[in-house]
Amino acid sequence: MAVGFIQPLVSSNQQPSSMYHIPVLLHECIDGLAIQPDGVYIDATFGGGGHSREIMKHLGAEGRLIGFDQDADAAKNAIDDERFTLIRANFRHMRRFLRLEGIAQVDGILADLGVSSHQFDEGSRGFSYRFEGPLDMRMSQGDSTTAADVLNTYDAEDLQKIFSEYGELRNAKTFAHAIVAKRMQNPFRTTADLRAICEQEVKGELHRYMAQVYQALRMEVNDELGALRDLLTESKELLKPGGRLAVITFHSLEDRLVKNYMKHGTFEDEPEKDFFGNFEKHWKLITKKPITAGAEESKKNSRSHSAKLRVAERV
Repeated sequence: MAVGFIQPLVSSNQQPSSMYHIPVLLHECIDGLAIQPDGVYIDATFGGGGHSREIMKHLGAEGRLIGFDQDADAAKNAIDDERFTLIRANFRHMRRFLRLEGIAQVDGILADLGVSSHQFDEGSRGFSYRFEGPLDMRMSQGDSTTAADVLNTYDAEDLQKIFSEYGELRNAKTFAHAIVAKRMQNPFRTTADLRAICEQEVKGELHRYMAQVYQALRMEVNDELGALRDLLTESKELLKPGGRLAVITFHSLEDRLVKNYMKHGTFEDEPEKDFFGNFEKHWKLITKKPITAGAEESKKNSRSHSAKLRVAERV
């Protein structure tokens, strides 16, 4: 079970560096949340604090914002404001930590999924193939399993499943067996080790192939889809009637889960039904189709290219 603690307020009057993370679809998120000045809101992925600072601008004296982030680096961006609390924990445990804060229900929840620009740009974190560094990829440095552990200990069948489902590699089986054969000679330790096997087994364009491999490993190391399922399930319990849930996804696996849950109340492509077979409607769709970045934002922030925002209201 993940361990978290409440981060005390620190002096942070300066705006976060754009080098840490540029918030994606910022104004679209604020519009989607329909913020009430005296409401209680959650930024489930605090990161550099860009979305949180914009939310704070719309809160009055009685409003409150709770930020969640399991990455210790994010604590450096904490907002010095008595209306704000940063909780150092995975967002999948929101309800448990909010109970400690005396909060049973909230008016809105925002989640910007994926990896921050800061995490990508820190070579020591191992999230990017652009830098030499250890094969880590943990979003929380307190977790035990790294990408190197996955590559060095998973059997070929499990590796194939990860690269096929999470990375959508066309040669997932061949790649998995190549990893097992390679590690018998030398274990995987660095991004250079992984790049070498990718160059050997690549199908198609190398950079795209490596991006798929890294995505698959990162999702496995951090149980990203499991955490997203927990986030969505907890949101249904936490949000007041009329409360808004806004989620930004960056790949089809995440987007499919969010779309199905907001539309059907389940993670499958069919509606949830009660004991009598009646459809239970938990959400009203605010966005019938996902909102994507415009040309100007896409030009300024390449990370926004694949971003999709979906918003639903608790009924």
